[in-house]
Amino acid sequence: MSVPKQQFTAEFKQEAVRLVRTTGKSCAQIARDLGVPPHYVVRWKQQQDTQTASGRPAFTGRGIPALSPQEARLKELERELEIARQERDILKKALACLGQNSTRMGLGRFFAKQP
Repeated sequence: MSVPKQQFTAEFKQEAVRLVRTTGKSCAQIARDLGVPPHYVVRWKQQQDTQTASGRPAFTGRGIPALSPQEARLKELERELEIARQERDILKKALACLGQNSTRMGLGRFFAKQP
């Protein structure tokens, strides 16, 4: 029988790291006091140090990497660009279909490129 995975809130993790920094106790002692495995507190402290050093918020949860505002904006713009490219490609295909159909129907002169 498997043990369900423990999940902790961002506030709990931040409080555990704050306790390590302010009380002078070791990560293992804080972990025992909180009733969590010691390697959790060590990992949370390392994650917070890494995220703080890079200017990102820590403990976003569920394995989702925290993005800085610039990275989030870049990701949003890349998504918009991909949508615009897809729309452009659809319009190109539609125009090509219209051009083929118009020549079959004798409307080629309307869709012919003007010099």
